[in-house]
Amino acid sequence: MLFMSVAYLTTSFVRQALCPPGRKKADFFDVGQRGFLLEVRSSGGKTYYQRYTDERGRERQYKIGPADVLSLDQARRKGRQVVAEALLGADPQQKRREMRAIPLLREFVAERYLPYVQTYKTSWQTDETVLRIHVLPRLGHLALDEIKTDAISSLINAMRVDGYAPGTMNRVIVILRYIYNLARKWKTPGGDNNPAAGLSAGPDVQRNRFLSEWEAENLVRAIHADENRTAARSILLLLLTGARRNEITFAKWDYVDWKNKTLLVPKSKSGRARVIALNQSAIALLTATPRIEGNSYIFPSEVTGRPSASLFFPWDRIRKRAGLGDVRLHDLRHSFASFLVNRGVSLYVVQGLLGHMHARTTQRYAHLSQETLSDAADLIQHVVTFPAEPPPQHNS
Repeated sequence: MLFMSVAYLTTSFVRQALCPPGRKKADFFDVGQRGFLLEVRSSGGKTYYQRYTDERGRERQYKIGPADVLSLDQARRKGRQVVAEALLGADPQQKRREMRAIPLLREFVAERYLPYVQTYKTSWQTDETVLRIHVLPRLGHLALDEIKTDAISSLINAMRVDGYAPGTMNRVIVILRYIYNLARKWKTPGGDNNPAAGLSAGPDVQRNRFLSEWEAENLVRAIHADENRTAARSILLLLLTGARRNEITFAKWDYVDWKNKTLLVPKSKSGRARVIALNQSAIALLTATPRIEGNSYIFPSEVTGRPSASLFFPWDRIRKRAGLGDVRLHDLRHSFASFLVNRGVSLYVVQGLLGHMHARTTQRYAHLSQETLSDAADLIQHVVTFPAEPPPQHNS
């Protein structure tokens, strides 16, 4: 049962007040300030409240705060402020409700953003990885309205100091900008302003790295020597096919057409299905890959049984063992195209093998070696020879 009493609240009274035996709590109303009270619980906890009447004539109670944190004078002033706001027609509780309705960034990402992008975005796992590694550790504990432009700038500067590429930093900004655009579109509390708008980490310089033939040989040896055989096989298949990482890591046995030597990709980066041509080495690799009973994936993680979200750690180990620390996993796709172009395969055919919708995308991947350029330059001598001018005539 509730115990209520009227008292003249003083600092000494607040300190010594106790809940009567057999009661869960007791309310002590202040004689000097109408509606102001001290709640004392049987557990020993004490909290200040202010009662007031709203504009509809209903009695409300506003929680001011704990007595072991706020002084009596601070609590009284807050109580008078609450009564004054109510008399002027404002709802003293409204701001508190609005503030509590604003989600933390990590809550919005987990409950709204990721479930939404999973429905249509093929690269949603990249978003999840970027957020988990770079954004949420620094900003995830803040409410949407607490994240300001300078906080995002500080995050980007820290990434720059750590040596991250402009492309990675720009991806962080783009994802945050999109998050706040969605928050505003969905009328999420705290999402009215976009702190990532107008930010940029600088130009994303296109970086193309192509393996030479001897580098490819070193890489293959390092792949064969790696202890993580599942990851090693998937990386070798990337080099053999020029496929994208997720096209291989998410591949299933049912997608392999052994007769036509193809691997189906039900949904590629373009959103359409495509097939990857499998050469004899790729077929041999798949034939030698053991199947795990009850698991439809070709290269499942040994830990989870699911496709690996990232091959970074085995790849980092393999590339360093091969002396290729600057080579990215995606550079295997570049090199696949380069090897074919240097052997006279047309860009049109390479475009089909890579699954590009536009030839200009394939041109970015193509790379002619100096040897190929020199051999092409030598062809002109069959048309134009030296000396090109007749020898000089000497008078006798």
